[in-house]
Amino acid sequence: MFDFEILTAFVTNILFVTLLGWYLITNLQWYDYKLSRVILKHHKPQWHVLYFFIPFIAYHTTGKFFPIFFFFAVLPAIFIWHKKLDKKLVLTWRVKRFLILLLSLVFFQDVLCTLKGVCETYGVFMPLALAYIGSVMVEKFLFETFKKEAKKKLRSIQNLQIVCITGSYGKTSIKNFVYEILSKKYNVYATPRSVNTLGGIMRDVNESLPSDAEIYICEAGARQSGDIYDITTFLEPQTVIVGKVGEAHIEYFKSLKNIIATKLEIMQSPRLEHAFIHDSVTDEPHEKVTFFGDNISNIDASLESTKFDLNILGEVMHLSTNILGSFQTMNIAAAVHVAKSFDMSSEEITKAVAKLTPVEHRLQKIVAGGKIILDDGYNGNIDGMLEGVRLCSLHEGRKVIVTPGLVESSDELNLKLCDAINETFDIVIITGALNATLFDKNLKVKNKTILHDKSKITEVLASQTASGDIILFANDAPNFI
Repeated sequence: MFDFEILTAFVTNILFVTLLGWYLITNLQWYDYKLSRVILKHHKPQWHVLYFFIPFIAYHTTGKFFPIFFFFAVLPAIFIWHKKLDKKLVLTWRVKRFLILLLSLVFFQDVLCTLKGVCETYGVFMPLALAYIGSVMVEKFLFETFKKEAKKKLRSIQNLQIVCITGSYGKTSIKNFVYEILSKKYNVYATPRSVNTLGGIMRDVNESLPSDAEIYICEAGARQSGDIYDITTFLEPQTVIVGKVGEAHIEYFKSLKNIIATKLEIMQSPRLEHAFIHDSVTDEPHEKVTFFGDNISNIDASLESTKFDLNILGEVMHLSTNILGSFQTMNIAAAVHVAKSFDMSSEEITKAVAKLTPVEHRLQKIVAGGKIILDDGYNGNIDGMLEGVRLCSLHEGRKVIVTPGLVESSDELNLKLCDAINETFDIVIITGALNATLFDKNLKVKNKTILHDKSKITEVLASQTASGDIILFANDAPNFI
């Protein structure tokens, strides 16, 4: 009987610590592996209480009854939590290294305690803490190693031109537009999806950048001061773009002034030749800076196409594209400026703009079952969301919006979005709890649904929408937000 109790405690402890480690590394992956952000900036801190602290306290207070509590309460609860996540843990090598280290430490600890018979309860905090500290040290070592390899590869590609893009909004769109236009004339490679951290760029360079590339295009994101500087001094781009800057991630930067200062760190590239900066960022003249934004006119943005004029280098270019959204004219203008700096002719650029393909999840138009769907799931800024609302207002049938509102933004901007929704939509579906209270209070639309469980969205849309409707998916925050 005594041996069975020891075995039960041994197995329970290993499973319990592993489960807590799984919860920890999942949250770390969401928040860029920054423990401070997991603790201080988590959007649902109640999860820490339910899935970490209560089980941790119970382990040290329930004694021999903890295995019952673990197998019938903790394990099912975390399993259900994990199953409902729409952004589950990705088993990268970093995650695998952490879990292997954690399992090794807890197993070694438990075997040692069992053999010596000195532990009434096995440790939980110590293996977790050591695994986290050990993981950080290993990753820092590997990071520096991979960084040196990536730097060496960049230097080995002769005459490689690097274009780096930052800003609060539209980085990925600008990157894709620059890539599509320049690729008509040059051998161009661009980072995939929304890769915009130093670690992600390094990995992309090491694993995917072709040795015969003439131009490398990437975007630079930031959550704190110095992030853009680190990317800039690593890449040393000759051409940089700073798109429109606003109050995105304001909770991290505290002020718009800090955001602008961080974005302008990109100007510190030691090889800088050309900088294209949106006129919302700064008006400080610089010999290498060309401002864009106010040189756009005669915008005609409908549900079918976008047409506009661009005054560049004393010439007015008449541009037309299937890309939807008047705000995209600004992003296309940035790409045209870059193309001009690479000696592409106006005729080449005009033809390339006409053939631009919609960026996935950024006002991407889809027609299905007689319904028009505007997938703007990756757009999380007020200007883009308001443009999506405006485009929907052009539709003659019923209008439906599905949104969590603005994330990592202000109540003031969310209220602005509420006003626009009230004026346009017949059906509103608010997803997630982040802005649920504010929207529930301020939305006047009669057909309003607050949906805390996003897994039910298909069912709700099937029951409330019909052929002839237009449905706007405005932002798509994961359910941990």
